[in-house]
Amino acid sequence: MMMPMKALLAALLCSALVTDACAAEPFRWPGGAKAAVSLAYDDAADSQLDNAIPTLNKYGVKGTFYLTLSSPSIGKRLPAWRAAAQQGHELANHTLFHQCRRSQPDREWVTPQRDLDTTSVAQLAEQIELANTMLYAIDGRRERTFTAPCGDLLASGENYLPAIRAQFVAIKASIGRGAVPSMAALDPYLTPVVIPVGLTGQQLIAMVKEAEARGTMIAFTFHGIGGDHLSNSSAAHEELVKYLAEHRNVYWTDTFLNIMQYVKAQRQQ
Repeated sequence: MMMPMKALLAALLCSALVTDACAAEPFRWPGGAKAAVSLAYDDAADSQLDNAIPTLNKYGVKGTFYLTLSSPSIGKRLPAWRAAAQQGHELANHTLFHQCRRSQPDREWVTPQRDLDTTSVAQLAEQIELANTMLYAIDGRRERTFTAPCGDLLASGENYLPAIRAQFVAIKASIGRGAVPSMAALDPYLTPVVIPVGLTGQQLIAMVKEAEARGTMIAFTFHGIGGDHLSNSSAAHEELVKYLAEHRNVYWTDTFLNIMQYVKAQRQQ
């Protein structure tokens, strides 16, 4: 079918010039939703199994769990993590040992053997590949997303993302303050995340509403839920999840993998 002349001219203009008008074209989310929401949880914390997953399942919402494969929770509660995958939640890669840069401020907790400043890119890339193999043994899936521990991207002073990019559909690799400003400008391999700590349900919902107003997405990365470290209360978390469940026509809440597969497919079109 021949494209109407008006639409053809608009398409040619946008392909030739990246203008504000073209960049402002609303992103089309599934089902007419106005924004996408990714609920993710780092470090394989016990409180995620005890509090986060039961809440997600209660409201029929899917989340993404970035597993540090050396976490004691993996060995002790492997059937529970496997069950989470069977329930439709994403198990994703957060490295074997959660290496971070010990040289950065307030990093006394980083042990010498897990110091990213002394880990080579080759070492880290091999470990991340092994983590993907271990995840496959848990859930039988091949496609993955990744979150950089501590948001650190340098291994022995060298950016390690180019060495692992091919292993992943998308990567969370920067710290954001709220909703993604522009879907047109978003790099799927440098997706910004919000790391809530001690926020109320209303504060979390306000961030979701910001994504709605922008027509973009917001990627939350929680840690402890009602316990553990960098925690938010179970009540605040449930208030957010309930709100999203009650407004499914406005917010598409899904795994980070599903959201980013959709975003990349839309760009190819």
